Amino acid sequence: MDFEKAREEMIRYQIKGRGIRDERVLSAMSSIPREKFVLEGEKDNAYLDCPLPIGMGQTISQPFMVALMTQCLSLKGSETVLEVGTGSGYQAATLSKLAKMVYTIERFSILADRVKKILKELEIKNVKVIVGDGSKGLEEYSPYDGIIVTAGSPEIPESLIEQLNEKGRMVIPVGNSFSQDLLLGIKEKGKLKISNYGGCVFVPLVGKYGW
Repeated sequence: MDFEKAREEMIRYQIKGRGIRDERVLSAMSSIPREKFVLEGEKDNAYLDCPLPIGMGQTISQPFMVALMTQCLSLKGSETVLEVGTGSGYQAATLSKLAKMVYTIERFSILADRVKKILKELEIKNVKVIVGDGSKGLEEYSPYDGIIVTAGSPEIPESLIEQLNEKGRMVIPVGNSFSQDLLLGIKEKGKLKISNYGGCVFVPLVGKYGW
């Protein structure tokens, strides 16, 4: 399969074609080999317009959703970002092209170990993968300029709000365990000013402040 051509078509039709305009996001996703982040048997499906299974009941998100969530963070290049739910590592790799440092937390060590190997192979050095309960955030490296949650939460965990910088941005799916709304929160005077980017479906956020 011609992965480079498939990647170009993904950008043109699935991402630009649906209104993603941030040139830095488009450039980052053009440079990341999505096929490296899916299971061996799914490589020919890597650029399809849908999520794909990666094991442990988890998925790699639909390309458009990755682009939309990334665009919501409005990264300029100097930021420190926390990702809750490493999963395949594709979102973290995309963020690595846009932020100064990315911390990503995953509850399944088997997935975290797989991602570490992929990132090393791709020579991505500004992503740190940690195993733990992402619903509690990662206080050690806080505060963060951006937080991205790649699992559906029943509400926005207070722990994540606390770890977000003033004027920082958080993008998170909130709803029930079957469907959510994609919310963008911008922190102003300690509270989030919320915008709703519409319906979405993510695997549940499991942890102390999740499901």
